[in-house]
Amino acid sequence: MSLLIICRFISFLLALEVSMAIVPLDFGPKVQLNCSNTIHVDQSGRGNFESIKAAVDSVPPNNSQWICIYVKQGVYKERVFISRDRPFIYIVGDGLRQTQIVSNGTDPIDATATFITHAANIIIQGISFINSYNYPAIGSPNPMTQAVAAKIEGDKTAFYECGFYGLQDTLWDHSGRHYFKDCIIEGAVDFIFGAGQSIYENCVISVVGEAIGSEGFITSHSRQSPEETSGFVFKHCYIGGNGKTYLGRPWRKYARVIYYKTFMSNIIVPHGWAAASSTSQDQGLLTFVDDECFGPGANTSERPDWANKLNPEELQKFVCISYINSDG
Repeated sequence: MSLLIICRFISFLLALEVSMAIVPLDFGPKVQLNCSNTIHVDQSGRGNFESIKAAVDSVPPNNSQWICIYVKQGVYKERVFISRDRPFIYIVGDGLRQTQIVSNGTDPIDATATFITHAANIIIQGISFINSYNYPAIGSPNPMTQAVAAKIEGDKTAFYECGFYGLQDTLWDHSGRHYFKDCIIEGAVDFIFGAGQSIYENCVISVVGEAIGSEGFITSHSRQSPEETSGFVFKHCYIGGNGKTYLGRPWRKYARVIYYKTFMSNIIVPHGWAAASSTSQDQGLLTFVDDECFGPGANTSERPDWANKLNPEELQKFVCISYINSDG
């Protein structure tokens, strides 16, 4: 079975030496990804497997050919882990509203995420990842805590038309180069966090701040040194929801987050950014930028002096796809 993917990404996949010709995934129209095998997951028993975990585990270690896993619509109550030795997997569902993976866990946060991938060259489309410990946020009987829906640790990973739902620490964009296109990410506190080198394009950032009763934070980036190429770039996105939120705060002292041509509703606090330290020396190490954004929350007149400090040439280095197609 041939599967079409809506791709505008990952020409770097072709830089790998593998035993088959890999179709380039670029920023053009639809392309066809040729898979050596297609595995069907169906909870009714009409597929090859009834769970996504079983389908992933069936992929041979050190696989070097694209394998497609089609997941029929349904709510799959399980945790899915893709080990480092299982690259070149394309998982496609029936849409983020129709195909959902749900688990309920908090401790330890690095092992209880609903979806974890350590492998390089992974593509996911049309699936939602939910950690139901604090979701839905309103009316949850559990105390608010870190509850990860997805942890992305592998390099060269892409998500198209996917959903990530939680309250605190929803999406752990841990490390590696990643691309998120037409996705929904929901939460209230540090709900996009980590040290990933990632572009989020045309995504909906859904804030559920009323659930926490205080100001929240969209991002918490953990770049640790000026040599690190990591950063979060939000391009042509939409930020909405309820409550009040900051655009981000640092997890590590060289944190880098950029919003570009993004709509910001009035839930954004006027100051925009939070710093972990009050000293100008530490604040000067941060790269927190919102440029050419629009909407009632995009007024930068009250942003801190240490924010928005990239010139146009520097900015283009991050908002172009070459930022994740190279080493940064």
